[in-house]
Amino acid sequence: MPSLKSFKHILFFVLLLLLTGCSYFETGQIQNVGMLLDSAIEGNAWNESGYNGLLRIEEEFDTEIFYKENINTEEEIRNAVDELVQDGVNLIFGHSSVYGNYFSELSRYYPDVHFVYFNGGIYSENVTSLNFNSHAMGFFGGMVAGEMTETNKVGVIAAFLWQPEIEGFFEGVNYQNPDVVVEMDYIKSWNDKEAAMSMYEQMKANDVDVFYPIGDAYSEDIIKQVEADGLYAVGYVKDQLEIAPDAVLTSTIQHVDKLYEITARNFHKGKLKGDILTFDFQDEVISLGEFNEDIPEDFQDYIHETVEAYIDTSLLPNEQ
Repeated sequence: MPSLKSFKHILFFVLLLLLTGCSYFETGQIQNVGMLLDSAIEGNAWNESGYNGLLRIEEEFDTEIFYKENINTEEEIRNAVDELVQDGVNLIFGHSSVYGNYFSELSRYYPDVHFVYFNGGIYSENVTSLNFNSHAMGFFGGMVAGEMTETNKVGVIAAFLWQPEIEGFFEGVNYQNPDVVVEMDYIKSWNDKEAAMSMYEQMKANDVDVFYPIGDAYSEDIIKQVEADGLYAVGYVKDQLEIAPDAVLTSTIQHVDKLYEITARNFHKGKLKGDILTFDFQDEVISLGEFNEDIPEDFQDYIHETVEAYIDTSLLPNEQ
């Protein structure tokens, strides 16, 4: 028997249809666009990139955009989606894997709204999961770390153990310098800055001199501390050289803003299907950032050539 919540959502949807008549939903093109974020935008590289993508969509399609920060619980997500739909939104981005299950359920009540979220295996006719194949970017970041370490100890401060860039980084370090020890720990959270800093201090005490902080909210804080301590880091999600020019060797960039713009275009053209979509260097939405001037030019050229070879063949150096 349907729950009370289900009846409420069915009732809302029926009323919406009655009120709108021949509505914006029937056009099949972008009307207004919304985004839900599970934490704040400011100071979070991942959220800032997503928000920039929303701004790019606003400019390209001359539409209204709406965003809601710190939306985490089932009730918050349901209420936020209801409000977005009432605002004429027919394309909703959930900027986290947390939204997959909820979007799957809500999509039944809003068949003319397309739901997009990140890093999940759930999809339906109007639910799409976007995924970055971040193994390769971790590999190239690892090559740089393996080349530049002086203590032969590098460290990964991860959010979750499943992140593909962890294995990629390890393989890249080992390929470039088999003598390097890779220390790794994970927090089980994207946002726990205190735990991340504690892990950093422990690794620094163990003579780690190159760090790869792969968490949304804490990467910037760790990198700034790395610079203060005269050590090196590999940036994450966006080009972080400018925030710590003496510390950041390069950055493994996920161009979330560009991917959102591509997704919006496909939706507007009627080409966005419910699916699990994966993107990599070949799709021009993953790249390495600028190189630190401390990295020898011949090694910079070598990394550029290696990345180009991967784009052409989809094979990493250890697979060729």
